[in-house]
Amino acid sequence: MPEVDDDRPLLLTGARIVSGGTIVEDGWVRFQHGRVAARGHGAPPEHDGETLDAAGRILTPGFVDVHVHGGGGADFADGSAAAADVLRTHRAHGTTRTVLSLVSAPVDALAGTLRALAPVVRADPLLLGIHLEGPFLSPDNKGAHDPGALTAPTPESVETLLAAADGTLALVTIAPELPGALDAIRAFTAAGVRVAVGHTTADLDAAGAGFDAGATQLTHAFNAMPPFLHRAPGPIGAALEHPGVVLELIADGLHVHPVVLAALFRMAPGRVALITDAMSAAGFGDGDYRLGTLQVAVRDGAARLESGSLAGSTLTLDAAIRTVVAAGVPLQDAVLAATATPAQAIGRPDLGVLDPGSPADAVLLGDDVEVDAVWADGRRLA
Repeated sequence: MPEVDDDRPLLLTGARIVSGGTIVEDGWVRFQHGRVAARGHGAPPEHDGETLDAAGRILTPGFVDVHVHGGGGADFADGSAAAADVLRTHRAHGTTRTVLSLVSAPVDALAGTLRALAPVVRADPLLLGIHLEGPFLSPDNKGAHDPGALTAPTPESVETLLAAADGTLALVTIAPELPGALDAIRAFTAAGVRVAVGHTTADLDAAGAGFDAGATQLTHAFNAMPPFLHRAPGPIGAALEHPGVVLELIADGLHVHPVVLAALFRMAPGRVALITDAMSAAGFGDGDYRLGTLQVAVRDGAARLESGSLAGSTLTLDAAIRTVVAAGVPLQDAVLAATATPAQAIGRPDLGVLDPGSPADAVLLGDDVEVDAVWADGRRLA
């Protein structure tokens, strides 16, 4: 459904509001001028605009995806027209704010893509910036990245990417054990760009050095990194030991077992961020696709390289919430991981909450946690 250009005040009543890690029954929220004007529970206030009775359905903040490559048959790397298809797909599933992720490519090629996408990001307030998942990744834990594109960071390559992004670069994933990686982490963070540790062979100490240098996220915990072992806890252990670090999680039932999903929520309360890491097949169906330069086959919703390795996901954030809840995680914790936690991780604590003064981003869900309606900045998206 296309965005409805309508800024009329809206009062949502009779909702089960799930926001900020809490649940409020029989709640109401009033939107006006793109913001949450007021919120409460019980009898709603008088209202002269549109009113929608949620009839006990779940109302959450809009979802925030800080790691997504594609959807709807398109990939962000393919330019502005493709970006519109990706965003339309994920917005229909409740994602109201998005960081555009790019897979590894040679630095000069990535710079060209950054220059092409920067105007797209600046033109859409629902876009939070661009994420470079590479090329500063370990060739020994490359996942679905072209090994020919991987390289160690240099001051020159860091400056090239920063200049090309022109202020739109939000996040970079780096393997901290690479030569020059710690200096690169410091340079990116000094420029206001957040850094995630990922696609790495780092042990506990090397990953910890990356976090000490300024990295604040762990890219898709458990995937493309050493395992979390009782005598060698690796990057996951380092992330757990650094209280400010947010751990991304792909909750599609394939990348991480449900038992482990639930365990991570217990180990890092309030620090798990659900991501899709979705490629172009999300919301589009099985078939043969490309991710960067690599061929990907999607069968029964699983995206794999010819080697059999997983190549991103076909996930949407509403489905991620359903997976986590089915694993035994309380609904309010699952919603927090798709809303306020990723918003704070990317430096936007005003997002991911339904508090007075915050942007009027919201998702109405049925009891089955399927999306019924989506608003962003107070306007109906789906």
